[in-house]
Amino acid sequence: MPDQLGRRFDPEAFDPKDPDPWLALYLDTSLPIDYGAKADLLSGHDSYSRRFLLPFLRPFVFAFFILVHVLRRIFLRWPSLPGPLHKTIHWGLKTFATPGANRLILRHFNIGTEILAFIRANAGPVEIESFPLRPRSLKDLEDNVFLQHDLNIYNFIIELNRSLRAQGRDLSPPDQLDLSMITDGAFEFEELPDGRLNFVDIQTAIELYTPLYALFLPKNDFVRAANSLQLDETIAIYIAKILGTDYHLSFIKNGHPMVPLSTFEAGHRLMLHGLDAEGIHGWLRLLKRRQAAGLPLDPASPPGAVA
Repeated sequence: MPDQLGRRFDPEAFDPKDPDPWLALYLDTSLPIDYGAKADLLSGHDSYSRRFLLPFLRPFVFAFFILVHVLRRIFLRWPSLPGPLHKTIHWGLKTFATPGANRLILRHFNIGTEILAFIRANAGPVEIESFPLRPRSLKDLEDNVFLQHDLNIYNFIIELNRSLRAQGRDLSPPDQLDLSMITDGAFEFEELPDGRLNFVDIQTAIELYTPLYALFLPKNDFVRAANSLQLDETIAIYIAKILGTDYHLSFIKNGHPMVPLSTFEAGHRLMLHGLDAEGIHGWLRLLKRRQAAGLPLDPASPPGAVA
């Protein structure tokens, strides 16, 4: 699969005198990330947009972010424009983002829905109201998907733990692990725009729209959204209790939300959040394959062990 600068993620292209760092990361298996998603991510990192446009824009984005923070000190709840925010994001992604960037964004909501569904299905009898997000096109994002994504994660944690507390129990490994909700393969999305203006990589897009998120939403909504990026470790711990193994916790690099980071770092942490989610989903996909093959779920199990 070629990236935007013409390289190929092809092992045969290896030159020991000039090793390609992106090829090394593409072939690396330390994180069980879908290879299509990995190619989209690395292609963006090696794009002109990421290497030249983003460093140029960062001072202006930071200055705008400061102005938004000052505004939010005065107006805590105004403006509150989730509808125009999502329409603006849709327009920007459709007009300027690469197909790879847009695929990663659409994937994120789908895999996030599946990760929460996995916990719910294996948590035993719990009362959790779910709002699954399954966008298949960029137009679907206009339905307040970004805001609902943040609400979903907080509501899920509150409702899960409230239900477990009422029953006087904690999460534990089920008798039979249910991985039916985990998609093993590519998600089917509508054809994504690929015109001459679609050149912006995912990190540049994220860092540009993060201050807009802060401007269009009330202060509490933005702070909640920024802090939610550190809930990856919380979700991973729930999964560890269900699986009976904490191996996948080594994938998580976003820090624990008990020590929140500055909202000025939200763009970078959103990239880490996406990576964490891909790693967790990839691990669950690997376990699903092992379960289907009758292998022990833990790859470190001794030979002869059964699932």
